Amino acid sequence: MSGLLQSIQENVVFLLEFLAVICALFLVAYGAEKWAKKVSGDTERVLSTRKIAVIGVFSAISAVLMLFEFPVPFAPPFYKIDFSELPALIGTFAYGPVAGVMIELCKIILKLLMKGTTTAFVGDLANFAIGCSFLLPASIIYLLKKTRRNAVIGCIAGTLVMTIVGTAFNAVYLLPKFAQLYGMPLDAIIGMGTSINPAITNVSSFVIMAVAPLNLLKGTTVSVATLLIYKKLSPVLKTSVQMTTKRAEKKRMTN
Repeated sequence: MSGLLQSIQENVVFLLEFLAVICALFLVAYGAEKWAKKVSGDTERVLSTRKIAVIGVFSAISAVLMLFEFPVPFAPPFYKIDFSELPALIGTFAYGPVAGVMIELCKIILKLLMKGTTTAFVGDLANFAIGCSFLLPASIIYLLKKTRRNAVIGCIAGTLVMTIVGTAFNAVYLLPKFAQLYGMPLDAIIGMGTSINPAITNVSSFVIMAVAPLNLLKGTTVSVATLLIYKKLSPVLKTSVQMTTKRAEKKRMTN
């Protein structure tokens, strides 16, 4: 009975920590977007009905892409790469940091509804938080001045921030939390890394040689793909927003 109560308590604490991370990232995104809009002279609202409609589409695409995960040869099998940040980054470039955090959150919720979790929700928290650490710097830099140069700088900055945050977050919180909630000793997790790369002997070497390359690979791939297709998609996104706005205005006038 005491073991069950302890397990429930640990899961409740983790859930509260998950919610705290979500709230913190929304606050950071909102504050950063308001500041960037003020600096750039952008008067568009941070969030509107038309944005929410398109955000829903990007969230659904991201959730589907998240279902297709690919193992990497330099990390244990529970570390996989997916490309769900591609539509998220496109949506963030188009509609701002708050939209990016919303896409990440909705993506995780939809994925859990479709597939559930295999990592005691720790992997889902990691995907959300580390994904936001990629989207926020990239979108804030791009929002200051929407040029191709700033898009490139933003993608580079986002990839570097995601790599640093992902590496540190795994070492300090995610790996110990996964070991705790999944009931697997941390040494056993390190051992899985050692079996792939003998140079991995502790948490530090694990995150440096397995987690950091994964985030670099993902950030670089998503950035290159976004830079190649965003310019072509941008007019379509603007048109879809304008059409949504006109429909909303027509509905208000009818009512």
